[in-house]
Amino acid sequence: MPHHSRERERGEYRSRDRDRRQYHYEQANTHDRHEYTSHTYDDYGNDILDSDDGDDDAVFNDRRRSRHSRRNSSSHPQARPSPARRTQLNPSHRPQQPQQRTRRQGRSYDSDDDDGDDSESAVIVVDSRPNVSRPAHVRPSPVRVERRRSRSRTVENTHNTGIRDSRYKSKESPATSPIKKRDRERDREGRRRRDSMADEESPRKGRLRDRRRKGLNDDDEEHDVRGGFGTDRERDKRRRKEKEKYLPRESGAWNKQSKHASTDSANSATQLLSVDALAKLNAVQMKAEAVEKAKAAKDEKALLEKERKRRKREEAREKERRIPVQKGAKNKGWAGRRLVSGAFLEEGRSPELKTRGGGGWGVWKDEKGRKGASGGGGGDDDKGGGWFASWSKKKKLYVTAGVLALLLIIIIPVAAVLSKNKKGDQGASGDSGDGPSDPASQGPPPRTELGNFDPNTLPESAKKTYFDPRTWYDTADMNVTYTDETVGGLPIMGLNSTWDDSAQANKNVPPLNKKFPYGKQPIRGVNVGGWLSLEPFITPSFFSSYNFRDNVVDEYTLSKKLAPNAAQYIEKHYATFINEQSFREIRDAGLDHVRIPYSYWLVKTYDDDPYVERIGWRYLLRAIEYCRKYGLRVNLDLHGVQGSQNGWNHSGRQGSIGWLEGDDGTKNGDRSLETHKQLATFFAQERYKNVVTIYGLANEPMMLKLDIEAVINWNTKAISIIRESGLKDAKIAFGDGFLNLEKWKTIMQDVDDNLLLDTHQYTVFNTGQVGLPHRKKLDFVCEAWVNLITKSNTKGTGWGPTICGEWSQADTDCAKYLNNVNVGSRWLGTMDNPQAKDQVLQAHCPTQWPQGDPAANGPPCSCDQANADPSHYSDSYKKYLQMYAEAQMYAFEKGYGWFYWTWQTESAAQWSYKKGLDAGILPKKAYEPEFKCENDKLGSFGDLEEYY
Repeated sequence: MPHHSRERERGEYRSRDRDRRQYHYEQANTHDRHEYTSHTYDDYGNDILDSDDGDDDAVFNDRRRSRHSRRNSSSHPQARPSPARRTQLNPSHRPQQPQQRTRRQGRSYDSDDDDGDDSESAVIVVDSRPNVSRPAHVRPSPVRVERRRSRSRTVENTHNTGIRDSRYKSKESPATSPIKKRDRERDREGRRRRDSMADEESPRKGRLRDRRRKGLNDDDEEHDVRGGFGTDRERDKRRRKEKEKYLPRESGAWNKQSKHASTDSANSATQLLSVDALAKLNAVQMKAEAVEKAKAAKDEKALLEKERKRRKREEAREKERRIPVQKGAKNKGWAGRRLVSGAFLEEGRSPELKTRGGGGWGVWKDEKGRKGASGGGGGDDDKGGGWFASWSKKKKLYVTAGVLALLLIIIIPVAAVLSKNKKGDQGASGDSGDGPSDPASQGPPPRTELGNFDPNTLPESAKKTYFDPRTWYDTADMNVTYTDETVGGLPIMGLNSTWDDSAQANKNVPPLNKKFPYGKQPIRGVNVGGWLSLEPFITPSFFSSYNFRDNVVDEYTLSKKLAPNAAQYIEKHYATFINEQSFREIRDAGLDHVRIPYSYWLVKTYDDDPYVERIGWRYLLRAIEYCRKYGLRVNLDLHGVQGSQNGWNHSGRQGSIGWLEGDDGTKNGDRSLETHKQLATFFAQERYKNVVTIYGLANEPMMLKLDIEAVINWNTKAISIIRESGLKDAKIAFGDGFLNLEKWKTIMQDVDDNLLLDTHQYTVFNTGQVGLPHRKKLDFVCEAWVNLITKSNTKGTGWGPTICGEWSQADTDCAKYLNNVNVGSRWLGTMDNPQAKDQVLQAHCPTQWPQGDPAANGPPCSCDQANADPSHYSDSYKKYLQMYAEAQMYAFEKGYGWFYWTWQTESAAQWSYKKGLDAGILPKKAYEPEFKCENDKLGSFGDLEEYY
């Protein structure tokens, strides 16, 4: 504004202020302090009058009210008495006439009415109506100074347009105008009364940019974004329209307000109204205001719905006409673009800005959801990718699924080729230490035997059954000629009609066609465990892919989980985990016997058994033929019987014992006897006379829990059935049931004269032995176990012929899943899982056990060395492990011999005879050990630590 305009306005303001102060000084001398309490200003009608052209007088009136409020100490102001009453109270009192004042700009500064009367004799009428006092917690509105445009182009002081006015907030009347109400709400919230009314003409609350974030744009707002409101004439026109909307002058409410708001003495009927009448009037006004608010809310809701439909139509039109970015064109997002937005440029809140597509994809996208978008977003961090954010959730899901499917189509064949190239002929070589893979990812072996197979010889009833060789995963060394012949109800298909028993395992044992001198020549054999009867610690890959909730802990739950694909996975395991190369290497290691664990489902399944039925039977028969080929004698071990004989995972089903105990105990006992009858009948054939020389009844029956007499009676019946079925020459092995070997001294002595007592000895499953120092473990084996086996193997001091069917060189129980799936170890004291055989919470390595021992104050126990690859073993640790294994061989050879557990594992090196040979921690030839307990001294193990 020009400088002379400012100076002129300041002079006018000072003159007006001086006149007003003089007026109030004279009024104060006329009336006492109590009379001033009646001057509390009621803006019931003045708000409406001021809303038009009374802005100048509002300054004067507000200041007068403010001064009177400070003088008044009463929270309930009293009405001023009428002039007649004041005369009665004080006869000397006379109303003092105000001095005539010079009118400025055609206005009278001491007039409160709208008629423009500036007469000296004008009587100032005081409104005596009671006024509602301000609540205690409400503070008066602050004084504000702002630059405002003149509210009407008809104001006479046109040169003052844009001058900052000083205004005081008056108390809100029952019919406050929308404009004043809006300004007061802004004052309470501490916001500015903005010069621009662009975002305030709408009845909806909130800033323009805030409503834009919520999607509440209207046509005026869109116009504002594109360049502002326009001229003052257009703004005044919109303002008058809004006043007509919220303050309809033609309505009855307006007439009533005008009537009671008048300050003319001729119309001051309000002085005659009672308090009750005023209360009713206030109630009417409040009700009218509520109706107006409800109507405004309804209008706002309709406007929002209209806006939503408009935006929806606009988006549809935008999608139809949008043009994708040309191929090869570089999309720069917002770079180099001019964005016109008052809120955006003023506040700098670019993340809140909603813009149109920006030359790419999508319409009206929020910057926060399009960071780095290829079509118009990003700012400094623009990296592309906003086109994906603009897609619908359903579209994203479909595209993602398609991409994943495409990747799988590409990856699976490539992985299969790489795996095949890596493994080569692993299946034929017997080196199958890796976990089993999906049969579909790798084709079956060549199956050259099917080249001579005539499909026409296969009856229709045999197709896609056990008798159809085209369904077999592997046919190597099997006879694929169809035959439905069975022996003992068990098929012979796959066997060749001829055999040769002249093979000899090594020079220290006789060939198969000659009897083995049991009792004179010790058995040196190995188990092929975890093959036909799965065990988690031998093949953890079958179980580690499942989580705790799946509860896959044994072959029962695994078969149930794999169904209906269980047969494919498990048959591949049968064909590859143990094969011809395995038996050739067993022979080369100086071993002469093989113990083959298998379970009853190779013969038959019952009820709802999920096991893979009978498929393993042909692989068992083929394994026996491989043993025959390499001069190895076989010990058949029924590892899992119906109902589980011990409740452990290697019996097939972990949990309770259901064999000879429980509701189905007797039934399962009878079923197991029937299984032995079928097996004994089959292996009583002449072809197995020289190769199957030991036949086991049941692996590790838990006689510590089972009724001992029931087990002994079952053993007796089973032996009788086996002999009656024709298997007369084979030795029958029965388990010690974990009873003390001395207890067997008088048990089952007269049942049969060709029996073997089978005991399994481990130090790692006994808390009193696993924590022994290395030196003491060797002493324990060379002393305690040598004496134990010697006594048990002799009639009179023990039962008689005794073999050790299982043992290992492992000196800790650290192997994964050894104590059940997801169960810790005794060595670390982490056996706190309910599925653990025992609850062991105290570490049992020599440096931490027993508690209270001064020596048990060393480093914490560790399984790192025990579970490491043998190539990382120290020389002293390798020396100890080999000596520990050879000491056990020496002890068990005091009886009928031993079977190491086991030949192959996926990762547990100290439980694999094959891995032990490769690592150099087992003798190169089983019959040529380097250490013997009776002659050699233990010596020193150098720097071998006791915590591993």
